[in-house]
Amino acid sequence: QEQLVESGGGLVQPGGSLRLACAASGFTFSSYAMSWSRQAPGKERERVARITSTGRFTDYAESVEGRFTISRDNAENLVFLQMNKLKPEDTAVYYCSAAPFFSTGLALQKYWGQGTQVTVST
Repeated sequence: QEQLVESGGGLVQPGGSLRLACAASGFTFSSYAMSWSRQAPGKERERVARITSTGRFTDYAESVEGRFTISRDNAENLVFLQMNKLKPEDTAVYYCSAAPFFSTGLALQKYWGQGTQVTVST
């Protein structure tokens, strides 16, 4: 059974850092591009970062460019999102997802995790 499980969310002060992890199982992880997206209350889900199956190429939303870093470990079936200089507007549920192609739109991702809450507040 294909599964993605996120972890690492929590409460952090503005300016702080968090590292999210997503553990994959049940499919050939190394063949899939991976994405991190987020959804805040009352807002649409937006992709914040994506990475190719090999990890060679990455792409970021303008809102997180320079602050967030996506990476993956294909030997351990893990994808990470390092989030630095966090802002209150980064507060959202963060999801990882998998798709066969790097260019696949968010709505067509094949597998989704259940999400992890990130709250940036004093």
